[in-house]
Amino acid sequence: MNITLNLVVLRSPDITRAAAFYSRLGLHFSKHRHGAGPEHYAAELPGGVVFELYPESDGASTLGTHIGFRVLSVDEAIVALSDFPDAVASAPRDSEWGRRAVVIDPDGHKVELIQA
Repeated sequence: MNITLNLVVLRSPDITRAAAFYSRLGLHFSKHRHGAGPEHYAAELPGGVVFELYPESDGASTLGTHIGFRVLSVDEAIVALSDFPDAVASAPRDSEWGRRAVVIDPDGHKVELIQA
């Protein structure tokens, strides 16, 4: 079976703040609305993967979701997040997977950064 991830959706009480955080990592968002659904942000990553930020509704939460991004420089990504001083959960360090750090977005989602 050949399978490829094509969509990741996170929910946020403040999608504009969440989009600002992920934009610092290099994602480029545009606003979307499908039919009568809620307005949300979407960014297309290489390989056709779509990353979306939807407003929390009806108690729906994605808080337990742990995601990861491959970035050109983990150290530069951490510097880019300086507007979010509480974001760094695990400072950049070398690991068996390469240079790695863990940050937490403004809503509490854990985000692993691995250097490309």
